[in-house]
Formats: sequence, structure tokens, C-alpha cells
Amino acid sequence: MANTKVAVIYYSSTGTNYQLAQWAKEAAEGNGAEVKLVKFPELAPDQAIDSNPAWREHIQATKHIPEVTADDMLWADAYIFSVPSRFGVVPGQAKQFFDTLGGLWGQGKLANKVVSGMASAANAHGGQEQTILSLYTTMYHWGAIVASPAYTDPVTFAAGGNPYGTSVTVDGDGKMVEDVKEAVEHQARRTTSVAKAIVEGLK
Repeated sequence: MANTKVAVIYYSSTGTNYQLAQWAKEAAEGNGAEVKLVKFPELAPDQAIDSNPAWREHIQATKHIPEVTADDMLWADAYIFSVPSRFGVVPGQAKQFFDTLGGLWGQGKLANKVVSGMASAANAHGGQEQTILSLYTTMYHWGAIVASPAYTDPVTFAAGGNPYGTSVTVDGDGKMVEDVKEAVEHQARRTTSVAKAIVEGLK
């Protein structure tokens, strides 16, 4: 039987969501999935990027990571998204890509995909929950199946207790305030397991 196919899709300016995505990738692979790690295309102008040396450094360090394509969305049985909060919603890089998928949506090609989301912000109430919910709003329009971590494992509480998806606060030095690695790993395993059940059930 073929492995469950998972696309871990992220946007990261200085590395936080890239790290969350890496942890998710490793956990999904450990749960038997075939995984692609891909990123949303960068839309910010060079002037903005160069205003923050850490942003430019991160872009250079991750230039080997491929950008997500419509083909990746067709390929995957499940998507795990990791994005920073931008005023309580997903960043423009993610929204712009979603807006290119109207053709796939219209053909029903995004229905029954299993999805789960993670988010970061610069303070504890910086919109992490709302960002994940805004992501899921798009997924509901697709007919996708949301696999939130909820409270299916105590690690959710240890990571701050967000039932919608793992979220993290980033301090002024770009360091994660909460220890969320185990929560990310649990969320990725749960997403993979739900996707496997859905795919097998649809056969």
C-alpha cells in the first residue's frame, strides 16, 4: 500500500515557521508518510527584505527549498501549513498562492484533503489562533477536512494549549518562547494518521 503523501507548506521570514515545518516533516516521515517540504513564494520587495538582515540571511539559507506549486497540492493527501500571523490572518504570500488555485477548487481537486495549521506571532496574544482559523476558513471552502490537534495529547497543554494548531510566541531576538517541538510532532503524526484513514476509507 502506498504511503500517505503529506505536503508541509510554510512561509517564514526569519526562520521560526521553517523550524516548525522541519519538525512536522520529520514527525510525518516517522509516522510512515512520504513528505514534501515546500515554501510559499516570497513576494516582499528587496528593500523590505534588506531592512532586516535576518530576513535576507534566512532567504539565502533556504534557497534550496522548492516553492509550492499546484502540482504539489494535487499530489498530497494532506497539507500541514506553518505561517506567521499578519494582523490576525495568513501572510500575503500564502493568500496569493491560494488565490491561484481556483481552477483546482472548481474541479473539486482540493476536496477531502486533510489539513492542519500552525502559526507564530511576536507576542502571546498576537493573533496566532485567529491566523489558524483564517487559514481553515479557506480550507472549508475547498471541502478539505481539518485535523486540529485539539486536546488529543497532553503536549498541547505544555505548548500553550491552542486546540486549533500549534502556535508559538517569538521574542525580540527571534527565539521561540514556548517549547512546542513535541506539540508540532504530535500534530504532524495526527494529521498523517487522519489522512491515511480518509484515503483508505475513500477507496
